[in-house]
Amino acid sequence: MSDFQNEMNRVVQGFVAQITELAKRAAIDTLESALGRGARGVSASFSVAARNGRGRGRGAKRTSEDLDKLAENFHAFVTKHPGMRIEQINKQLGTTTKDLALPIRKLISDGELKTKGTKRSTTYFAGESKKKKN
Repeated sequence: MSDFQNEMNRVVQGFVAQITELAKRAAIDTLESALGRGARGVSASFSVAARNGRGRGRGAKRTSEDLDKLAENFHAFVTKHPGMRIEQINKQLGTTTKDLALPIRKLISDGELKTKGTKRSTTYFAGESKKKKN
């Protein structure tokens, strides 16, 4: 390739990298706004994870703190809004069903969450906790 083509490829790759970073920051800002947490809570964990390259990529594992925060947010939401389906909850919390699957399973097994219905018609209600909270 000529020097011109090499320089053009380098500039285009730099531009794509800048646009990708701006899109990541915009997504993090949107998530923080949706959760109303500012620089604290789950959104901060996601933004730190995204900056560290551990964000939502394939095979990236969430920390136990991330899972606990998601579970707390989900439980608090369900306590205030009982009887909603996962699609409705996701819309309000800015999450996905995949994000919430593990925290929901843990809340159900701990007795902190009860469900009615099956599959997509499942509705969620706050339950009584089996484990003691300090």
